[in-house]
Amino acid sequence: MENLLNTISGLQIYLTLGLALLVVILLILVIVLLQSTNKLEKKYRRLMRGVNNKNIEELIIQYLDKVDEVKEDSNKLREVYDSMDNRIKECIQKVSIVRYRAFEDVGSDLSFSIALLNDENSGAIITGIYGRNESTTYAKPIDQGISRYDLSEEEEEVLKTAMNK
Repeated sequence: MENLLNTISGLQIYLTLGLALLVVILLILVIVLLQSTNKLEKKYRRLMRGVNNKNIEELIIQYLDKVDEVKEDSNKLREVYDSMDNRIKECIQKVSIVRYRAFEDVGSDLSFSIALLNDENSGAIITGIYGRNESTTYAKPIDQGISRYDLSEEEEEVLKTAMNK
């Protein structure tokens, strides 16, 4: 036992220096861990700002409820959009007009033909023929780009122009 004490006495300076070095290393580790803890606490505070003593689970549930509401609204808007899209297809989308002189003895281009077509090239051609003594207006139905009635050159031209729009 005395041998051990003599050996320890001889190495006392080295043991003290080793323990001091160990204390310095542990002090550096404590400082690094404190800095890391402070960074983590700052991130936590940023995450929890504006929470008003609510826990994260309640917040997540609220946000998920809001997401579900937005999905429902989106589905309703999609239905409205589809309904409007179907209605718009039936509206007049393609219009073409041509003015011309129907009779040589009448001065200006006072006669006209107008094609009014929807998305499926269905609609009507309205023609107004102006003469010195009378003026006549009539309409011819168009179904998918085809008329059941004979079309004049001007009506054919206005139909083709409208269908190509």
